[in-house]
Amino acid sequence: MTRSMRRTRRTLQVAGAGAAALLALTACSSSDSDSDSGKSDSSASSSSPKLSGDVTVFAAASLQESFTTLGKEFEKQHPGTHVTFSFGGSDSLAAGITGGAPADVFASASPKTMKIVTDKKDNATAPATFVRNQLEIATLPGNPDKVASLKDLTKSGLKVVLCDKTVPCGAAAQKALDAGKLKLTPVSYEEDVKSALNKVVLKEADAAVVYETDVKAAGSKVEGVDFPESAKAINDYPIALLKNSKNPEAAKAFMALVRSAEGQKVLTEAGFLKP
Repeated sequence: MTRSMRRTRRTLQVAGAGAAALLALTACSSSDSDSDSGKSDSSASSSSPKLSGDVTVFAAASLQESFTTLGKEFEKQHPGTHVTFSFGGSDSLAAGITGGAPADVFASASPKTMKIVTDKKDNATAPATFVRNQLEIATLPGNPDKVASLKDLTKSGLKVVLCDKTVPCGAAAQKALDAGKLKLTPVSYEEDVKSALNKVVLKEADAAVVYETDVKAAGSKVEGVDFPESAKAINDYPIALLKNSKNPEAAKAFMALVRSAEGQKVLTEAGFLKP
């Protein structure tokens, strides 16, 4: 091989090695660029829009303690938001919504009262059951009247209060009484479960048929008595976004918190049953 040919071959080898190195560097750069781009895209896709503004929630009275806790947690997770609650009898809340009362979310204590809203097409999402609740008898502390069953509430001279029959807790109580083939004439029908419970707390009544969650929330102010007929009258609680919501994104986020593992933990600790 001539000197000229050897020089040419060496030049080609060097050139080839340089080209290979350049390709490797370019590929590395491209890979790093793609990786950085992927990170950027991933970061952009994982970031959610910042929520702000007011969220108004109409909720059954029995949800007062747990929803108040969840409202504070929501505001903590989303600085710049504020959750306002209106608690009461589900039938009254539903009537308010269909009458034009401004609200973003409705959490009802029964499908029947939610239907008042959906029949008027005032909901923006289909109602979803997020918890269930069961009845319990609330008596005076220490249970001085020795109430041990639903039948005991029919004793002469015992002052018993019930929720109004149009309210979910009242409808459930009537269903339980029917299951036990019992007739009960209360001293009063109350507008919501908290009002019924309060009659016992204030010692204006000897007993009331309320939810297990309300007995638990009252602590030592009352004593709870289970009764088998309550299994025949368990209420499903549906929640829905409302059509006229002024802050639908934040409202949806609140509903998501309620249905999340974190929200369910708060609700089950309050005595609610899983859906």
